[in-house]
Amino acid sequence: MRFSASVATDATAAAAATPVGRRSVLAAAAGAGALAALGAAAAPASAQGSAHAHGSASAHRPVGVTVTARPAAETERLRLAQALRGSEFTPTGRYVPPGAPLSLTVQPHDGAVPTLWIGAWDYYGEIKEPRSYPLTAGANTVTDPHGGPVYLTLAGDGERAGVVFRSGSSAMPVFTLGSTREAEYQRQLDTLTASPYVELHAPHTIMTLTREGALLHRGEDHAALLRLVEQIIDSAARISGLDGSKPVHRRKSGPYHFTEVSKVPTGVGAYATHGYNGFPRAYLDRATTVEGLRTRGWGLYHELGHLHQQMAYKPGGLTEVTVNIYSLAAQRALGQPSNLLTVDPVTGLTAFQTSRAKFGTAGLTYEKSFGAYEKLVPLRQLELAFGDDFWPRLHRLVREENPQSDYTENAKRYRALATYSSRVAGHDLTDFFIGTWAFPIDATGKAELAALNLPKPPVDPSTLSD
Repeated sequence: MRFSASVATDATAAAAATPVGRRSVLAAAAGAGALAALGAAAAPASAQGSAHAHGSASAHRPVGVTVTARPAAETERLRLAQALRGSEFTPTGRYVPPGAPLSLTVQPHDGAVPTLWIGAWDYYGEIKEPRSYPLTAGANTVTDPHGGPVYLTLAGDGERAGVVFRSGSSAMPVFTLGSTREAEYQRQLDTLTASPYVELHAPHTIMTLTREGALLHRGEDHAALLRLVEQIIDSAARISGLDGSKPVHRRKSGPYHFTEVSKVPTGVGAYATHGYNGFPRAYLDRATTVEGLRTRGWGLYHELGHLHQQMAYKPGGLTEVTVNIYSLAAQRALGQPSNLLTVDPVTGLTAFQTSRAKFGTAGLTYEKSFGAYEKLVPLRQLELAFGDDFWPRLHRLVREENPQSDYTENAKRYRALATYSSRVAGHDLTDFFIGTWAFPIDATGKAELAALNLPKPPVDPSTLSD
């Protein structure tokens, strides 16, 4: 099922979803370990999951990969109390042509056998997702009708397995942060032309591009680009309170997957769904250039944010709002001015100013009376009133309590936003949410807020602005 930019992508579907699941899209307006590669084959390694390539990168000589098990993506989604699953892929740096028999041998060092995946994510394209192939110990032959990049998954806790690619695959051009030099990557682009895909790897990043897309901006400093992507991912982790203070607060296992996709619907600039973020070629000037991503990368910050949203306080009407908690955090990390301070060319006012002018007007409702950035203002005001650690503390509290709600229970999730915010603030925010911003908090929510028996805040958060 497809969803417009304003429609929720919810967690209840995630638990029983297909690998693609329900979608959330953005309108166009709107354990760093060693990284090892031999020859042109490259794959990231981390403390939680790794694939180390060894042997020749030739299509005709065996190439060995060791993969280390980590928690499955759905297990991580549940631990983090999030709406969407993240990636669980370990990239191998290999490409398989359509219909080519791929010969490989599995060595289950610790009794664990991985699953092989072939293909690229592309929800709106003709071929929408990679295909999975269960493997067995010993010799395996897999033939995929469409071909594509090769990945492995292995769910567990540190178990290791080896996979030797014997024939049928070739090396993709891969730039791996920390081990690939720019000149070597450029040589790969010139010589490894059999693969129509190129990848950029970092400890928390897989970026899959078509060859044509990669060549558009091949002159970039790719180490600087990946360091920037890692900085953006880190900003989302920090605003999410993923500080490792308890096991439940460790960062997601494995990398985030950013993928060039063949098409998006009219009016859609990029999208987020289970496992990856999709970006059309028209967005690559922002996603794959240092200056573009640093100064015009709101779309990537936003889509990555969808993979951090927590379900408990994300009613359908806030799917495209709470996501920008992470977008604003990325802007601050990069030293950008806040989008909430952008002056509207028509009114000459910021979102803080235009929203304030609406307070107390007849028929005011949060969902219908405020624009997209105006809806984000109260979420920023909570930080201004109660500290930069407001959202990290709220994320941690939600993870520890992990309240459940069906995706249809919007009223319950609106109540959770108000009550969790009040608990984290240590103040009664009834007037803020209901009186000023006209959030749809029902009678049950009002009673829950009153039962907290908290004092009124010393300063009205709705008066604050950046």
